[in-house]
Amino acid sequence: MSSIGTSKGVLEIAKFGLYVTIPIVLMYTFANNTKNIQKFMGNRSYIVYPPEGPRPQSPEELREMARELARKKNIR
Repeated sequence: MSSIGTSKGVLEIAKFGLYVTIPIVLMYTFANNTKNIQKFMGNRSYIVYPPEGPRPQSPEELREMARELARKKNIR
């Protein structure tokens, strides 16, 4: 028995039609009128990064600090 004539078959065909039609309509709407996509994207907030913090010390400075700490330990 074929499911094409039943309501289940009609529902599947309708769902498939929606799945195919919606992306095509959206693509047509935004591709042919750039003002639409500018309005849509203009309402979205973008990532705002926090201000840059202090930079870590360079490896040479860290080595020098370690040498000074070692010298202080040896002196005591």
